[in-house]
Amino acid sequence: MNTKSNPPFSDPANAWNQRFAAPGFLFGAEPNGWLREHAPVWSPSERVLCVADGEGRNSVWLAEQSLNVEAFDIAETGVAKARLLAAQRGVSVGFSVADCDGYAWPEAACDGVAAIFVQFADPPLRERLFTRMVSALKPGGRLVLQGYTPRQLEYRTGGPPPVSHLYTESLLRDAFGELDIEHLREYEADLAEGSGHHGRSALIGLVARRR
Repeated sequence: MNTKSNPPFSDPANAWNQRFAAPGFLFGAEPNGWLREHAPVWSPSERVLCVADGEGRNSVWLAEQSLNVEAFDIAETGVAKARLLAAQRGVSVGFSVADCDGYAWPEAACDGVAAIFVQFADPPLRERLFTRMVSALKPGGRLVLQGYTPRQLEYRTGGPPPVSHLYTESLLRDAFGELDIEHLREYEADLAEGSGHHGRSALIGLVARRR
């Protein structure tokens, strides 16, 4: 989903449709670990939006926690898999096929936003994306975000190749300065999230609350 700085993703919808067309789940069918750890910041029946949700592993799991979940992704093949996963697990998620600029973002309406490895975005798109994520939160709503740091380029176990797409603590503090940051941690861990995120990884996680 990158732009000119990453030629394979100059046509993001086609690129992600091809990636998600392979059998199985590119990033596995289980939720991201940072999300699993911090999802208790939301209470049952609260409204949570999953950004660029891919094949649904995170949105479906959140729905299993009795949350009211909406999710979108640019890839029709990914959303089709997500719908099937939700049906198999007996939960309901409001899925949409849309890119980050075309999605009908809610305004000050969500108790939560989950943004897990949304690092397809180059800096201009990322700025728009982060702004919309914040605007979607109602006062008291929380953002749960995870991404890779620049050190991930040494591991090459997932994530985008351009360093401009990766996160640092200072970048996230600047981007979400209007939120109260409750957790912000750089760390390393061994991921086993399908073939897409597999092996030693340089990670950063954020939990932040809208004032």
